[in-house]
Amino acid sequence: MGRRVKRTRNLETWTESQYWGRIRSSLRRMSMYWKPLNEAKKRARKSVKGKRHKYEYQCAMCNNWFKSNEVQVDHIIEAGSLKSSDDLKGFVDRLFCEDVDGFQVLCKNKKVNGKIVKHGCHHNKTHNPQKK
Repeated sequence: MGRRVKRTRNLETWTESQYWGRIRSSLRRMSMYWKPLNEAKKRARKSVKGKRHKYEYQCAMCNNWFKSNEVQVDHIIEAGSLKSSDDLKGFVDRLFCEDVDGFQVLCKNKKVNGKIVKHGCHHNKTHNPQKK
């Protein structure tokens, strides 16, 4: 029989990982309403006419233009991990960055020769630290 992870939180129904994961998820969801983050996205947009969408957003890395649902606002200094109470203050300070210039718009998917490629600049920055 496999080892079970000890459930120490929420009347012994959650593991430590579940507990911190839910706190991290809730904080990230709250950050969608953070004004500097939204202002950074607003600064990267242009109006478009004759299309089914009103704005396009320029990726800060590849400089291509994308619809709103094709971009993500990235923290230039990543928020980092949240796995314990020791990480909490730093994570919150970095997640809720007060400086608009602490954010950049990056594409979710990249266009190469007019075709969409699976992994865009946000994925590449997140998963390839040497390319940051």
